[in-house]
Amino acid sequence: MITAGSWTPPLARRASRLAAPVTVGDYAPRWLAGRKVKGRPLAERTRDHYQDLLDRFILPTFADVGLKDVTPEAVAEWYDTAADTPTYQAHAYSLLRAMMRTAADPTRNSGAALIPFNPCGISGGGSSGTKRRIRPATAQEVAAIVAAMPERHRLMVLLADGCALRFGELAELRRSDIDIPQGVIRVRRGVVRSRSAGVIAKAPKSEAGIRDVPIPPDIIEAVREHTRHHAAPGPQGLIFPGRNTEHLSPSAFYGKVSKKRRGKLSTRGWGWYEARRVAGREDLRFHDLRHGALTEAARHGATLAELMALGGHSTNQAAMRYQQAASSRLAELARKRAESRGWTASEAAADEI
Repeated sequence: MITAGSWTPPLARRASRLAAPVTVGDYAPRWLAGRKVKGRPLAERTRDHYQDLLDRFILPTFADVGLKDVTPEAVAEWYDTAADTPTYQAHAYSLLRAMMRTAADPTRNSGAALIPFNPCGISGGGSSGTKRRIRPATAQEVAAIVAAMPERHRLMVLLADGCALRFGELAELRRSDIDIPQGVIRVRRGVVRSRSAGVIAKAPKSEAGIRDVPIPPDIIEAVREHTRHHAAPGPQGLIFPGRNTEHLSPSAFYGKVSKKRRGKLSTRGWGWYEARRVAGREDLRFHDLRHGALTEAARHGATLAELMALGGHSTNQAAMRYQQAASSRLAELARKRAESRGWTASEAAADEI
């Protein structure tokens, strides 16, 4: 390279680059690009979340700081002011800690650690503190929410509450996944959204997420009616189609809450946010319906294995090898749930689609 009449040999330029301190801003993109979980690349949405944490909380402070210059004192000072919520604070700290752990590991850096030790040593720094206590919705509250929802989205509430399905699983449900005569929903895929990759439909993270979930008999007729009037056509038609029969977006489901100005209604609300307000449960998240479904199944006597099968959890693989949940037992639990809400066998619809 010739600059201002002088020439620098390639070996000298390389030595100069190696001698220059590696900053957090230099290292973060490389670390994120090579990051894997259980030997697999990060999911697109996880990668987006990490990038957001880097851009908003970590790099504004440490981008130009050399890895070797990140001290425990600097981390502690940053931690106290990095984020305005405990959750983001914990997430950002956990990400920085993971990055610095890799930098301090010689086996991850061609045999030579980039820093002598991990400066992130705050006890409990990766925890957001007391977990939010969830108060499950009562049957009356669920009914009020369903009544206040747009008709095309009412079944989503019923299936989240009755079958413990996630939003992404509901958004990807297709006609071929629902067997109304058998009263079963076959969960095989879910949909996730990523700013970098858009909408992605894929299989669950674990085999436990692929499952057959019994439909409580008290909502079978609602499934039948919804499929008849609102599902997209054809075996692969989405049960809850969005605009132009594409996947339903979260914003189209959640909507917005009514706003009042000077005691008068100025903006009419709609969707989940408005429906939960009408029911007096503005604290209730949609995902809490899934929590309530699993809690109710436990109350009716579900074993640990049955709860794991219903929810698609895989937190204890070894136990699941020896303690398998029978589908007939899950169907019995669904029936008990329906009976506790006033359903009787005589009400079962005999006709089929």
